[in-house]
Formats: sequence, C-alpha cells, structure tokens
Amino acid sequence: MKLFTILILMVIAMPFAMADLDDEITEEEQEAFDEILTPVMKIYNFVKYSATTLAALFMVFSAVSFMTSGEDQRKREGAKKSISYIIVGLMVIWAVPYVISFLVG
Repeated sequence: MKLFTILILMVIAMPFAMADLDDEITEEEQEAFDEILTPVMKIYNFVKYSATTLAALFMVFSAVSFMTSGEDQRKREGAKKSISYIIVGLMVIWAVPYVISFLVG
C-alpha cells in the first residue's frame, strides 16, 4: 500500500517537477537570486573562517599531544587520527563552493 501511495504521489508531482532548464533567466531574476545569495555567502564565509580557526587550534592541540605522547602508542594514534580528521574537514569546507559550481555549471 505504501509503494502504491508513493507511486501515485510521484505521478501527480511529475508535471510540477519537470522544468525546462534551457530557459534563459532574465536580469530581474538574476538580481533577485543575487540578493538572496549575498547573505547566504556571508554566513558561509563566516562559518568557513570560524571552522578554519578552530581547526588550527585543534591542530596545535593534536600536534602537542603527539609530541608529548612518548611511547604511548594509543595516544600517538589518537593524535594522528585527529590530525587526519582535521585536514579532511578543512578540505571539505574549502572545496564545497568548487564542487557546487562544478555540479551546477
């Protein structure tokens, strides 16, 4: 029954979901889009730079933890994992605009 309901909803929604993507946007539509996008980009930049600052602090903490671990292998591995996660997180945060522009454009 659930599958049938989902199928019916998809058939009903299909005409609304089908959009002509080849239409050119007007100057007014572009201005409206830019007006919406400006605060979104400000928020994104704030989050990006705040996360970068926090990542730098955690990177220093992890590096100190690694250097002071001595012979404790668990502590060394934990610090290595932390540094790896920080680097991957920074790459994701900084690469998002490029991925989106690649997918959209």
